[in-house]
Amino acid sequence: MNFLESIKKRAKSQPKTIVLPESTEPRTLRATQQVLAEGLAKVILVGDKAAIEAAAKAENADISRAEIVDPASYGGFESLATKLYELRKAKGLTMEDASKQLRENPIALGCMLVKEGLADGMVAGAVHSTPDVLRPTLQILKTAPGISLVSSFFVMVVPDCEYGKEGVFLFSDCALVQNPNAEELASIAQSSANSYRTLLGDEPVVALLSHSTKGSAKHADVDKVVEAAKILKERVPTLKADGEFQLDAAIVPKIGASKAPGNEVAGKANVIIFPDLDAGNIGYKLVERLAKAEAYGAITQGIAKPVNDLSRGCSAEDIVAIVAITAVQAQ
Repeated sequence: MNFLESIKKRAKSQPKTIVLPESTEPRTLRATQQVLAEGLAKVILVGDKAAIEAAAKAENADISRAEIVDPASYGGFESLATKLYELRKAKGLTMEDASKQLRENPIALGCMLVKEGLADGMVAGAVHSTPDVLRPTLQILKTAPGISLVSSFFVMVVPDCEYGKEGVFLFSDCALVQNPNAEELASIAQSSANSYRTLLGDEPVVALLSHSTKGSAKHADVDKVVEAAKILKERVPTLKADGEFQLDAAIVPKIGASKAPGNEVAGKANVIIFPDLDAGNIGYKLVERLAKAEAYGAITQGIAKPVNDLSRGCSAEDIVAIVAITAVQAQ
């Protein structure tokens, strides 16, 4: 069973409710039909009911089993607006502003549905930028307990690969945090280990990457990775995690044994932590294109409840996959 089939099976076993707030977008509507048909999740669509139904009809998409939350008629709207006002009044938000925000911004309304337990997660970004998705998410849902930073990861499924978990790796951060300091890098690694355990059902082995392996080069960039590994070990002493490693020393057993003999991570890593966004973004795209790997993401981590940001170039099938992953995160 491949990664996505496994995720879908797990999503079906404990169905969750996922908000898709870009509810008149054709790809979202086709994805809604497929998610409901496969039983991957319950779906809430947000917005003007007549407009959503008209858009679905134009796409020949059956959304009859989706719940539609229309701000103009939703019975719980005033309660949600009041909760948002209470949450943000210290930041200067008025009750009038809270109501306006929830009427006009489906992302914010989706976040409030998740915040109040009316939904378990949200997937958006097909027509909204990453800041437009994450800003209300962080304002309303905030970060998870013990996590100071929201980051992202890709699950990479590499065909005919003997490394990692039968060719499956988690790469982070490849989409959000530009140039993390040591503290932030440790936070990214900690979140990534949790994400790996959640989605792959296996124990993470975390390698923090560099152009150096265990002192083979001297540079401030290397020092940052070494310090991040030290912070991570202090935070989570039971986690198999270490750095700094070159990529080959991290994943190839023979090279790991040569460059870092006796190390519990060297040559065994399945969670790869890049030192900055340049390395992470280039790295995942190289593996995706040259190794013909499947790349699932970018998946967001570190938020109190699961919210995932789509690429604006995504397909309906991409949305379905991210909905399934979000549902498993919510479990």
